[in-house]
Amino acid sequence: MIPHYPPGHNLLTGKVVVITAAAGTGIGSAVARRCLDEGANVVISDWHERRLKEKAAELGEVHAIPCDVTQEDQVQALIDGAAAHYGRVDVMINNAGLGGTKSVLDMTDDEWSRVLDITLTGTFRCTRAVLKQFVTQGGGGAIVNNASVIGWRAQAGQAHYAAAKAGVMALTRCSALDAAEHGVRINAVAPSLAMHPFLAKVTSDELLEDLTKREAFGRAAEPWEVANVMVFLASDYASYMTGEVVSVSSQHP
Repeated sequence: MIPHYPPGHNLLTGKVVVITAAAGTGIGSAVARRCLDEGANVVISDWHERRLKEKAAELGEVHAIPCDVTQEDQVQALIDGAAAHYGRVDVMINNAGLGGTKSVLDMTDDEWSRVLDITLTGTFRCTRAVLKQFVTQGGGGAIVNNASVIGWRAQAGQAHYAAAKAGVMALTRCSALDAAEHGVRINAVAPSLAMHPFLAKVTSDELLEDLTKREAFGRAAEPWEVANVMVFLASDYASYMTGEVVSVSSQHP
């Protein structure tokens, strides 16, 4: 049974939140909606400009900036544009990532590198850019990365994605120590199975059924259920948490 979507409680009132890969139907757009419900000023970004424009129109009062996280100049333009529009940046949600299923035996260098470049290096680029912005502002701020339980667990055909998400976890822990002296918190969520149309499109029915059976609640998470935890980590309620990877999962062995 899917729970009711909870009302906002002003957890992010007045904060400026930047979210990557927010133009789709998954966690990125869900966290954008959740941040709006919690009173934030929201900047959404995505590499796909048409979808980004459509999502901005759907969400309403958001500022949209196109960004391909594999391009350093675009990442910098995203942070600069958000700061110019709202006067500052308070929260960065690193949601951009790329998956796919391919055996190591058949995987090409290009397939491996593209997943790593978007999912891990893209998260690094955005983290570095927004940390510099936080320091320029005088310190403080929060970063929330989207990792995955697959960074801990093995799954056939997922070597590139698992390696990238394990890297996001390590990046979260280590960059949190670098950022602590500036009053910046960096944490991550690790969802197990969050259902949305794109996942259904790229995953076989058999695998989705198997993954769903492993969940204690017998269902996948709604994207907004993952977004709720990301908002908590971004909020002042998580003021003493940094370098943590929080599993958003009902999965059992």
